Amino acid sequence: LFATPTLGALAASMRGHQEVRVPANEIVPGSERITPEQLPLIQLTQADIDRVGAAVPGGLANVQDIYALLSLQEGMLFHHQLAPAQDPYVLVMRFVFASRELLDQYLAATQELIDRHDALRTAFVWEGMTKPAQVVLRTAQLQITELAGLDGFEPCGFDLTQAPLLRCLIAPEPGTERWALVQELHHLITDHESLEQMRSEIDQILAGRGAELPAPYPFRNVVAAATLGTRSAEHQGYFGKLLGDIDEPSTPFGLLEAHLDGTGIVEASQELAPSTVSRLRLVARQLGVSVASLCHVAWGHIVAQTSGRTQAVFGTMLFGRMQVSSGNALGLYMNTLPIRLDLDDTSVEDAARRAHAVLAELMEHEHAPLALAQRCSGVAPPAPLFTSVLNYRHNGADSSGDGAAASSLAGIELLGVEERTNYPLIISVDDDGTRLSVSVQVVTVVSGDRVCAMFARAVEQLARLLDEAPHTLVRAIGIIPEEEQAQLKAWNATSRDYPQDACVHELFEAQVDRTPDAVAVAFERTQLTYRELDERANQLAHHLRGLGLGPDRLAAIFMERSLEMVVAMVAVHKAGGAYVPLDPNYPAERVRFIQ
Repeated sequence: LFATPTLGALAASMRGHQEVRVPANEIVPGSERITPEQLPLIQLTQADIDRVGAAVPGGLANVQDIYALLSLQEGMLFHHQLAPAQDPYVLVMRFVFASRELLDQYLAATQELIDRHDALRTAFVWEGMTKPAQVVLRTAQLQITELAGLDGFEPCGFDLTQAPLLRCLIAPEPGTERWALVQELHHLITDHESLEQMRSEIDQILAGRGAELPAPYPFRNVVAAATLGTRSAEHQGYFGKLLGDIDEPSTPFGLLEAHLDGTGIVEASQELAPSTVSRLRLVARQLGVSVASLCHVAWGHIVAQTSGRTQAVFGTMLFGRMQVSSGNALGLYMNTLPIRLDLDDTSVEDAARRAHAVLAELMEHEHAPLALAQRCSGVAPPAPLFTSVLNYRHNGADSSGDGAAASSLAGIELLGVEERTNYPLIISVDDDGTRLSVSVQVVTVVSGDRVCAMFARAVEQLARLLDEAPHTLVRAIGIIPEEEQAQLKAWNATSRDYPQDACVHELFEAQVDRTPDAVAVAFERTQLTYRELDERANQLAHHLRGLGLGPDRLAAIFMERSLEMVVAMVAVHKAGGAYVPLDPNYPAERVRFIQ
């Protein structure tokens, strides 16, 4: 649909399409024995199945289904195993209820959701297994813990073998009839769209319309599409062509580590100017591309500029529901995959069309394993292929931007949502159909407000150039916010009158005469006064003249940053020559070439 927006082209593209046939669930209700032949969506041994029975409450009689993990689930499980107590994929939502009665109704509605949706009754078993498995239980009870208060609450790790991976901590609010709720939910069983759906279904149940809810879409269907659909060879062919010549990571702002635990993160957000958003939507319609594609170009430009590269590789969050035939799908459907944009010698118009085409192609591989895509690049492990992720999210008009808007019913208030990942930089663009806002989660060494401002400026300039000068190269887009540009101009306003008939070393010697005992240069724990620097430079200058250095002659300075390096620079000037700086970190071949 995205690649072929006309009906004729779409019909032609569908002629060779074959829908994945989802095998039936052959586990008999109430059976206390399950065999490998009954599990078409995962290959397990009988010993594996017996371990599953021993790990879950109620044993195999309480097992409804067993299937493989999706790609993103495998990644999240990996990070859980790295730091179980500081799992970065625990989502925390904080609510306040007007009364205990209303809270109890909400908790009962949440239990109804657990009963309805397979994902909310899913546990994960991997220890001693041939491969990790997700196990759907027939019944699972919501965990509710009542405390005296929730002040100072800190999220802790989940036992992933015990469903549901959703628990509630409740406490009375002192001096009032209100009750507080902290709801923890593991990302293994939910995503942004699912959070919105959970909120909507709870609203319907609380409003007495739970019987009107449609039958849930089985999560096993998407597992079948991912495991039985596009073959691994097709994924390898696509990502090999896309990433095969990429041999260095894209690391914006110098962020090199891609396996963090979600701590040490700062957050920032900014709403884009209405005039920018209107213009962006207009040029997107004129080009026949999505606003999301334009936002990918803007972020790709920032990644390239702050990584010192001509092409950008970063992660993009895929919706993961292209194979879903119903909107009533709850679970972790999304996936993170790399997108590559070559922007250096590309016009803004061509970049927009190319980004749209790449995203459309990527959707055909929406459940490809990220590890497979990374192996198809030329980046040697353990270096990451990318360290930033863009998440473009379509929200309902009443959504908070975190997929968990407050209930539409009176008496329920959402105070906040805490969500983390293992990446050092996540940028989320929230689109409610009218407004666009950007939020950033980034490690503390980088300013989240600055990243938001850079993105807002890049989007504004991209929209303007697409409207007024579409053949302008992407590299012309400025990413420095206006406030920073003004500050840079102020800092760089350093022009001073100085003698036009004196050389640099002569001006230095005049300063030596004025302040001989003042500190001229300091490095680490050592320093030199102007007199000491002048004396050392004079000694070296005499030596250099004896070696033949003088006017129109060059001297290479091949030194680490130090006091001696400054002495050498001044000495070369005093000897009448000019110096060529050589960085000791340069490759030996480059040093020999310059020499």
